[in-house]
Amino acid sequence: MTKEASASSESLLKLDNQLCFPLYALSRLVTKAYQPYLQALDLTYPQYLVLLALWEHRELTVKALGEKLLLDSGTLTPLLKRMEQRHLLSRTRDAHDERSVRVALLPAGQELRAKACEVPQQMLHKLHLSPSAAESLRTQLQQLISDLT
Repeated sequence: MTKEASASSESLLKLDNQLCFPLYALSRLVTKAYQPYLQALDLTYPQYLVLLALWEHRELTVKALGEKLLLDSGTLTPLLKRMEQRHLLSRTRDAHDERSVRVALLPAGQELRAKACEVPQQMLHKLHLSPSAAESLRTQLQQLISDLT
């Protein structure tokens, strides 16, 4: 291997040259930034994501919810159980397909929606993003997700 090829190969493995690390670090930091806002609602970040999906769709199967959140049922089921125990949602077997479980909002889960309306604006402010910059970034990130799924 030539000196140039060796140097190029070494630079490929530098942490600062990786795309994965800033995405990983950003994901952790953004989730952490949500914590104070979600603590005020007594929600974890994954619970907030579940509620966002249900506020939009009112009712989903566990499978559809998992597809929307990119979570498998092994991760989703305990999360939904805890939310059900808090009376935020209900889980029921589909009458037409016993294998399918439907998840629906309960009044307590629906009531959190009004309180949660401030969270996206608070996060834009915290991240110093304009709505248009946030939309552009979201589009890029959604494209990356689409490319990988």
